[in-house]
Amino acid sequence: MTTAIAFDSLGYAKRLRDNGVDQRHAEAHAEAARDFIMSELVTKSDLAAALTAQTLALTLRLGVMMTVGFGVLATLMKIL
Repeated sequence: MTTAIAFDSLGYAKRLRDNGVDQRHAEAHAEAARDFIMSELVTKSDLAAALTAQTLALTLRLGVMMTVGFGVLATLMKIL
């Protein structure tokens, strides 16, 4: 799931300029932050979707393991 995250690159560059960073460097930093850092962030909805998928996978695995276990137990009880 891809969600757009607002990043104020103009405000970021302005903050850098206000604190003594050259305008070209400030703009380069803002672009780099937008392109590299912001693309790696996840949102709450991303985390919720991943958790839901993991929960489903674990539930399915547990169900399969229990079914196989009961099958083995029933077979052993018939043999013995």
